[in-house]
Amino acid sequence: MRVLVTGAGGQVGSELVQLLGERAVARVRDPLDVVAADRERLDVADRDQVLSVIAHFEPDLIFHPAAWTAVDACEADPDRAFRVNALGTRHVAEGARRVGAHVVYLSTDYVFDGSADRPYREWDEPNPLSVYGSSKLAGELEIDPAWTTVRTAWVVGRHGPNMAKTVLRMGRASGETMRFVDDQRGSPTVASDLASKVIELGIARRPGCFHVTNQGETTWFGFAREVLRCAGLDPARVEPIATSELQPQRPAPRPANSVLDNAALRLGGETLLPAWNESLERLVRELG
Repeated sequence: MRVLVTGAGGQVGSELVQLLGERAVARVRDPLDVVAADRERLDVADRDQVLSVIAHFEPDLIFHPAAWTAVDACEADPDRAFRVNALGTRHVAEGARRVGAHVVYLSTDYVFDGSADRPYREWDEPNPLSVYGSSKLAGELEIDPAWTTVRTAWVVGRHGPNMAKTVLRMGRASGETMRFVDDQRGSPTVASDLASKVIELGIARRPGCFHVTNQGETTWFGFAREVLRCAGLDPARVEPIATSELQPQRPAPRPANSVLDNAALRLGGETLLPAWNESLERLVRELG
């Protein structure tokens, strides 16, 4: 099986490449041939480049986590956001159709407006508030129904910048008070857990949309406190604030409720990811 990973240098892409590499070693009778394409090797916004790479490699399966995920920067440059996240996905889809590959597209909780009083199911109507969310939803529209869309939220991991690393850096830098919002709720998701389930869905060529997050929910205030606790630092140093108190205010609006119900997996009786705080504790150990 030939497998192409876009965005291979990113948070989720790096984990996909590592886990796929481990499978390639283990699957002696049915080996995986993996091409890890980071942005330097494959700019998804470049149609000619995308079609050339896919035509040359002829993958059976394409994992497509490549995206511009700088939420506030997307708000300031909508054209770039849609060029990468929407049109880039169209290019990947076009190449995949030419070679008969199955695509797994990584999407986001930001496709919802956060106004629901319960976790969002896969079948709920999207209504993005931000340019980033709108561009990722546009990418979803480029995905064939027989392919796989995975929405996730609040991703943290070993690679790239993320909130877990930010909290650890702040917590170790000084003994000052740290303030995090307590009116945005979500399900923190550890990238290695997410990547494992994404690979499972992709190899099985599962069609449709799946919400995949670690289980449970918290706020950024609760998340920051848990990071400090896992690191052996004082959680009491974290104080709650409202989003309206952030200084400076963020350009892109955030959904107040980003909790995703993993309903498609749950109702199908399939294994869900572990509780977010259990996986976070493992991640903090790995981050040292």
